[in-house]
Amino acid sequence: MTDRQELASWLRLTLVPGVGGEAQRSLLKTFGLPSAIFDATHAALAAVIGAALADRMRGHDSAAAIEAALDWAAQPGNQILTLADTDYPQRLLTSDDPPALLYAKGNSAALNRPMLAVVGSRNATAQGERDAEAFSKALGEAGLTVVSGLALGIDAAAHRGALATTAATVAVIGTGADRLYPARNEALARKIAESGVVVSEFPLGTPPLAANFPRRNRIIAGLGLGCLVVEAAARSGSLITARLAAEAVRDVFAIPGPIHSPLSRGCHQLIRQGAKLVESAQDILEELRWESPYQALRIETGNPHDTQPDGNGKEEQVLAILGDAPCGVDVLSERSGLTPADLLAMLLPMELAGRIAQLPGGLYQRLHSLHD
Repeated sequence: MTDRQELASWLRLTLVPGVGGEAQRSLLKTFGLPSAIFDATHAALAAVIGAALADRMRGHDSAAAIEAALDWAAQPGNQILTLADTDYPQRLLTSDDPPALLYAKGNSAALNRPMLAVVGSRNATAQGERDAEAFSKALGEAGLTVVSGLALGIDAAAHRGALATTAATVAVIGTGADRLYPARNEALARKIAESGVVVSEFPLGTPPLAANFPRRNRIIAGLGLGCLVVEAAARSGSLITARLAAEAVRDVFAIPGPIHSPLSRGCHQLIRQGAKLVESAQDILEELRWESPYQALRIETGNPHDTQPDGNGKEEQVLAILGDAPCGVDVLSERSGLTPADLLAMLLPMELAGRIAQLPGGLYQRLHSLHD
């Protein structure tokens, strides 16, 4: 059997109406590859999934949909991953409900990178979007790929932040991979596919049905080492993702907000239930015990008794370590290996030169020029 024929058998298995993931996995466990499933007798199939579903498998004609999917997969940048493929995301394999097929557009290798889910409200506040973008950028700079759902609001902001780094981003969508939704995020999805990947378990042509979005949330939760909720109402799909992450023994993080804001209630509820309250991306990295690439940027200080800065080289390294998230001297000292005294001797001239700004609370933030 050729690879195309084998993939056609996988597609045929997943395109039978009513034969869901649990039934598909039971059949695979009993018979092996899908080709063997369709070679089995009606009685053998019925013994596993019941007579009614066995009838459906025998009677359903999905030839046209199979050919369309095979043609789609043959296009550059497109791929269909099965449970038997080595490129199938390994973290999903350990989840309770891994999809038999994933339609991937972009770099499918991104699906096996260390990831963190970042989710939140579609009707986000401006501050919430800024937080999602800043956290995702900081996580990407630390080497974590951000996975989210391509929705408006927090999801889109998370993808934008991650795209500003080399760690890329993964978008899990609730439609067919050939039908990007919402339309306002089509350009964003195309950017994601250039370095990361847009992925769906739903057959090509699947429209944006409301019931599909909670289902796709289990994939977002399953792919991540943890899940960060930025803003969420008391009843929010983001809370479903957080619950699924917790059930999959993943860390759940939440950003607190104003007590009178409806979009804070979901995050506060998660914190009361045991989610970790976080105020910076560094809080997440420390909780995950993530080995940050900041370690590779530690500055060689030479003579420990020499507190004089030695020119722009160290300043550039301090700026690189500072990144775009404000932090204090103690954090900079830990990241850089310089003493607080060394840093203060460097930070004042950098502030006077307009390269950094001092914020309330003793925090420092990098300032970008038009040439950066």
